[in-house]
Amino acid sequence: MGESLGLYLHIPFCRSKCDYCDFYSLAGREDRMDDYQKALLCHIVESAEVARSYALNSIYIGGGTPTWYGEKRLVELLRTVKRQFCMSKDVEITLEANPDSVDAKMLRHLRRMGVNRISMGMQSGNDQELCAVHRPHTYQQVVDAVSAVRQAKIHNLNLDLIYGLPGQTEESWHDTVEKALGLAPEHLSCYGLTVEEGTPLAQRVARGEKLPDEDQQAALYLWTVERLAKAGYEQYEISNFAKSGRQSRHNMKYWMGHPYMGLGAAAHSDFGGRRYSFVSDLEAYIQGMLEGGEVVDESEEITRRERGSEYLMLRLRTVHGIDEWEYRREYMMNFDPIGAKLAEFEQHGWVCRQGRRWQFTPEGFLLSNQLIGQLLELQENATLGGTLERIRRKKEEGF
Repeated sequence: MGESLGLYLHIPFCRSKCDYCDFYSLAGREDRMDDYQKALLCHIVESAEVARSYALNSIYIGGGTPTWYGEKRLVELLRTVKRQFCMSKDVEITLEANPDSVDAKMLRHLRRMGVNRISMGMQSGNDQELCAVHRPHTYQQVVDAVSAVRQAKIHNLNLDLIYGLPGQTEESWHDTVEKALGLAPEHLSCYGLTVEEGTPLAQRVARGEKLPDEDQQAALYLWTVERLAKAGYEQYEISNFAKSGRQSRHNMKYWMGHPYMGLGAAAHSDFGGRRYSFVSDLEAYIQGMLEGGEVVDESEEITRRERGSEYLMLRLRTVHGIDEWEYRREYMMNFDPIGAKLAEFEQHGWVCRQGRRWQFTPEGFLLSNQLIGQLLELQENATLGGTLERIRRKKEEGF
């Protein structure tokens, strides 16, 4: 069996759109679900042809709200994937779910099809906070949905939580985390709220609505890291925490630079030495797949230098961090200026090192975007300097 591969299937349908969401998802388009299903099935069959030498060890069905798409369609998708692709014996199959769109019967059927991990959007344990961002469920529905997951004998559950929500306080966030811990998930994803341009939340903020500021979010984050560690959840990425052995296999492919294939409208891939994405347009995607039109939105070949940049950007999101000699060996680039800058960061308590491996501390994770930006600038300058030096030497040698 060949190299392992992750498969992502995008389901762009939701019961309703949350105020903070900028993912490609659509509410009120149930009338197009059947045609989208036909298009996605065609996409699966077509794409499997170029992945014959790979074995799927991770399948992730995301959205949107896949459980809003319906049990019958999800079963058909999984049957087709299993028929078309080579499968690892221990494949991890994750299904994203909202609490208001699952029940034990549905989940039992999906478990029989191989679904062995659920990622559920809890977001908050406070009904007022949920209502404030137009989440379509209550906290009690979260409790009931988690019970349904366990009744279906699915033993790997992630709960998504958001800190920094409108009206959220330190006390209400602590209460949300404690409620989530009381539900005993194997994995927790805790995200700071970001105000994305073009969303209803951005419009609310533009009209003067106040949200918890950066300092308040930072305090909530650092408390969360400490609290979850005490509860036995190991932080393995900026926003992700897991019981031993329960890290998300699919998301680790993104962060570790391993190949994955994304299918469906707006899906992204890193496969065959290229990054490419499909159109974020439901009608264009359906028409393209069923009638032979163009569905690729962007596509580019990734150079070794770009992979070196991705190595810094993605690996530093994880507690695995980066290794000096791994960087030198894989990308043939000078680590010295990066190492010097990391040593500066270490003085501030933003990074720590073990031997030649560097990783961010929780305080460093809070500043990771700007710190990684500094490292990438150094890398670019070092690469440019090396190129100019090679040109100078060639000129001196008479080439």
